[in-house]
Amino acid sequence: MPLANELHKFDATAQAELIRKKEIKPVELVEAVIDLIEKINPQINAVVTKMYDDARARVKSDLKEAPFSGVPFLLKDLLAAYKGVPMSSGSRYLKDYVPDQDSELVSRYRRAGMIVVGKTNTPEFGILPTTESELLGAARNPWNTDYTTGGSSGGSAAAVAAGIVPMAHANDGGGSIRIPASCCGVFGLKPTRARNPLGPNFGDIFSGLVVEHAVSRTVRDSALLLDATSGYMSGDPYCAPAPDRPFIEEIGADTGKLRIAFFNEAPLGTPVHEDCIDAVEDTARLLMDLGHEVVYTAPAINGEMMSSSFMAIWASGVAWTIQSMSNAIGRIPAEGELEPCTYALNEMGKKVSASEYLLSVQYHQILTRQIAEFMNNYDLLLTPTLGSPPLKLGSFASTPENPLAGMQVATEFVPFTPICNMTGQPAMSVPLYWNAEGLPIGTHFIGRYGDEATLFRLASQLEQARPWAHRRPLVIP
Repeated sequence: MPLANELHKFDATAQAELIRKKEIKPVELVEAVIDLIEKINPQINAVVTKMYDDARARVKSDLKEAPFSGVPFLLKDLLAAYKGVPMSSGSRYLKDYVPDQDSELVSRYRRAGMIVVGKTNTPEFGILPTTESELLGAARNPWNTDYTTGGSSGGSAAAVAAGIVPMAHANDGGGSIRIPASCCGVFGLKPTRARNPLGPNFGDIFSGLVVEHAVSRTVRDSALLLDATSGYMSGDPYCAPAPDRPFIEEIGADTGKLRIAFFNEAPLGTPVHEDCIDAVEDTARLLMDLGHEVVYTAPAINGEMMSSSFMAIWASGVAWTIQSMSNAIGRIPAEGELEPCTYALNEMGKKVSASEYLLSVQYHQILTRQIAEFMNNYDLLLTPTLGSPPLKLGSFASTPENPLAGMQVATEFVPFTPICNMTGQPAMSVPLYWNAEGLPIGTHFIGRYGDEATLFRLASQLEQARPWAHRRPLVIP
């Protein structure tokens, strides 16, 4: 049987082990992934830039011993700069932009042995929680191609869910790792703020909202990758507290009896779909069956203040992004080069005053202290990942008459994940539930600041109790 048809059985850790044991050659693995992209990608539009020649050249060079030596990998077409390869950020404005250096994270991926075979689909500048840019087209959910993959790391999540690669780069400013992980039925961990570096061009992004990591089919791949990439880069303005031991050692480690707070009501009072409530309540029962204590309670959150402060920073961040790129490429966007939602947020962001921005940062710091105090009594906080199952493609469409329509839909779709971007806490979406329509619905766990270890231990336990990696969506051949 062709190797491409067997790859879904092996996570990145297993693929690396096959290479170390010389049971497979790295070049064979790369060619198998290329074959999968060619077969599957026309159905889901997950991979938007093919880097086959570069991958073939790198895999034939001398590979050094590293955790993922020779393992194929995909980069999201946002933030992860790869020298000499276009990085559009999903925008017509940047369709010809080519970085002249690698980002530090890409350098660390290379040192970890990853072979980048392509770049994945993203919405324009990662703004919306769906992956449907006018430039790159819609990424399609492998479980049902009429539905969204989520966003903004939707291309990466779709590629992993479809079995093209076991793990792919992702980033998260309001849930963009966890949202597509939920929609596509894969594991998505958002690390603690500044766990991974954003250099050399950034110290932090959007006052700490944005973090980098990956989506993966297995928990151990996420842990081992974070071990390989995390840590201080010279010149970083701050960094996450160092873990007590490598994250990979948390996989299979005893969780002890955890005390877990649990709630399913959206902070803004927006409706939460019954499938998402069923999923999180099912997870709560599973946790109790595993010996954990689950308490229905929630921290006091001012939903209106949370929403307004987040939007002030988000809109300002969009305006900053466009100004920064204008400086980099030497021109401002031409008429029609920005999508209506992006254009409206850019205009909104320009009008946010410095004092309003700093007041929003201050509120996020107050919220951080409030939730930290709440979590002195709990090991973890459990919520739904999303307010509804994956929506149909087109649900987030904006028009010139209502350019922020997509953001309005996003408010109901994404009520839980942005909290952790404001506070800097680690969080994860775990694929434990599929609804009657066969669509995956993730459950969301929030850890204490700096404590990815507890998340990895619990995720590993849940993965053993209710495995998900064997599930295969419709598009896998």
